Amino acid sequence: MKKHNTLIFSAIALLFSTSAVQAQFGGLGKKLIDKGSEMVSGGGLNKILKQPQAITTSFKDVDKTGSKPTTFMEGQQPQPLYLLPKATDGGYKLCAGFFEMTSKSYCLHAGTRGPSSGDGYMLAPVLGPKSDVVILILKHSEKHPNVKQHDIQVLLWSIIARTKFADMGTDIKLTASTLLSPQELLLLEGGALGVLPESIMIKAKDQLPAAIQNIFEAENNIRRLAASGNSSYEEMEKYAIIAGIAPQPDPAVPSGIWSLHPDGYYIRFFPSGYSITRVQIYVPKELINTKPDLVYDGPKGIACPANVGSQRLAQTNEPLNPDYTKKLTTICFTK
Repeated sequence: MKKHNTLIFSAIALLFSTSAVQAQFGGLGKKLIDKGSEMVSGGGLNKILKQPQAITTSFKDVDKTGSKPTTFMEGQQPQPLYLLPKATDGGYKLCAGFFEMTSKSYCLHAGTRGPSSGDGYMLAPVLGPKSDVVILILKHSEKHPNVKQHDIQVLLWSIIARTKFADMGTDIKLTASTLLSPQELLLLEGGALGVLPESIMIKAKDQLPAAIQNIFEAENNIRRLAASGNSSYEEMEKYAIIAGIAPQPDPAVPSGIWSLHPDGYYIRFFPSGYSITRVQIYVPKELINTKPDLVYDGPKGIACPANVGSQRLAQTNEPLNPDYTKKLTTICFTK
């Protein structure tokens, strides 16, 4: 009898939740709620909770081998990275020396806090079911300067929240269609969720660790906004970015620590919020003598915080306020 009453209560709660969303979004709201409700029927809730995030990169994926302290290259003057020749497939052809570029970056972890001055960031690979399409968006954005950074961030938040392309609002679809080919748009399908009713959200959160609950709820709110067709960047940011500063969990990873890139050069990150990151790269002469075709391609790596409460930052090859009147003084050593 107790189980029977619980089922009745859940059905009533679901009915009220459905009505509220239908009132807000009309027929599309009913479609999304039906989709979310179907996924949790017949034990589907466990499948949802086990489904991987769109981007799974965490600090556990950081290889700290060969890292250098913050004092590495202290007193040396970097040259503008954006003055190096561009590679055919994107990125910059590296030569021996110390380089720097302040570039656009993007939040890839909704429901977390923005970077703080004490956060240490290290290089990590882009991992997860949507890694390929996220990299493509970041690489193609350089060829479409008319597409605003805020619009690209909204698209990325929608993807991170596991929103299907078919469920996205018109503006978000337009951004995606501008940056991706019809074939590439197919990468946005699969692994997506509908908007989950409040009653189901409560059940789901009860089964999740406290650290994951905010992220799970933020993604659901972003899916709802993405489907509304009239949500703004500011509205979505309220759910994607938690106010306040998270405590620094790992003093062994200070701000300014250097990572050893898999290709053999050194790299470090200094975020200013989540939309701007200053990247520094040091390339030893000996490395160029053995790898003359070395390329730095920002979108293929993530600036990952040791602080689990802060955001993963997608990198780009797009410099902010570049000064092309400057000249490189670094001599490029080749084999």
